[in-house]
Amino acid sequence: MSTVNSDEQAATPSAFARRRWVLPAALVEDMYPQARRADGRSRRTGRDWIVDFTCFLLAVGVGLLTAETLDQEPHLSDALRLADQVIGALACAAVWLRRRWPVGLAVAMVPVSLLSATSGGAALVALFTLAVHRPFRYVAWVGGAGILVQPLFYWMRPEPGLPYLASLLIGLLLTAAIVGWGLLVRSKRQLLLSLRDRARRAENEARLRAEQAQRLAREAIAREMHDVLAHRLTLLSVHAGALEFRPDASRDEVARAAGVIRESAHEALQDLREIIGVLRAGDSDDQGRPQPTLAALDDLVAECREAGMEITLADRVADPAGVSASVGRTAYRVAQEALTNARKHAPGTEVTVSVAGAPGEGLTLSVCNAPPVGEVPPVPGSGQGLIGLTERATLAGGTLEHGPTPEGGFEVRTRLPWG
Repeated sequence: MSTVNSDEQAATPSAFARRRWVLPAALVEDMYPQARRADGRSRRTGRDWIVDFTCFLLAVGVGLLTAETLDQEPHLSDALRLADQVIGALACAAVWLRRRWPVGLAVAMVPVSLLSATSGGAALVALFTLAVHRPFRYVAWVGGAGILVQPLFYWMRPEPGLPYLASLLIGLLLTAAIVGWGLLVRSKRQLLLSLRDRARRAENEARLRAEQAQRLAREAIAREMHDVLAHRLTLLSVHAGALEFRPDASRDEVARAAGVIRESAHEALQDLREIIGVLRAGDSDDQGRPQPTLAALDDLVAECREAGMEITLADRVADPAGVSASVGRTAYRVAQEALTNARKHAPGTEVTVSVAGAPGEGLTLSVCNAPPVGEVPPVPGSGQGLIGLTERATLAGGTLEHGPTPEGGFEVRTRLPWG
């Protein structure tokens, strides 16, 4: 997972270089935060430069067309005509500041457009920029102020060859069209940003789901390692400890303990190879021996008896073949862990394994050992076995109880559903 993320980050600069020039600066900064300048200002992309130059040319073009009509206003003196054109030129130059101060430029253009007819193009560009880059409330205030001054402007500067109402109607329609166009562009940008955020959230959710699935798989493998290897390694520890504490044991006892140690070590290595194979394959269902079920309980008891345990098995299951694989495997693991704990903490005591049940009544399994006699050799343990058994039983839809018996022994009892 970390390798993929690092590869994506390494590929970001090249992807950014390929397509940032065709995107607005707002989208580029959202997708690539490293594109923002150190002072916090936006970097103009190639597209932004083209748009800004086009807006400047439009403002200049409208100003030049308006300047030609100034000669048709006889009440204007030459000084007023010159002042009108100078103000219009300054307004066109101010168009280059529209990205940095969209609100200030749009507000300033309201009185400027009232005084200078040649600044009308720059005022429309400023209003369009405000609609694109700022929320609608700014557009409403500035656009409303511009609409209110238009009747005064056309009364002071009547349009040659057009009635007053026609000039006013054209001005209002032009303002509404510019505002609508700006709002459309803004809505498209917001749509792109929302789609980008949605895709980013989907990627994050997919990554989190993959990590969760990986974590659950690892937990399942860890539980399986505990259930499988703890039983084998406990046999090794118990019999090795017996050889250590009983140097005077007979040849037959030593040979039997050595055989159990050899067999347990062989089985533990085989189980470990299978689990490592599952980890390498990435799928716990592709490799490994068939998982044990309730039918393997007799083999488990026989194996423990060969290791020297005294076990009484009371099997009163009406139809063992009718038990589902998941329930049977859970019952087997409970019995395996309980027998392992009995061998570790109460060696040499008698253990009773009782299993009973029928379809519709459920499956009940209990493992009870007598209190230990004498001093018990210390055997290391994590204390997580019973917690794992409780979780297994809960996931299978059953319950598990454990604790000391009134006689001083210990009992593990589980009840599992059998539909």
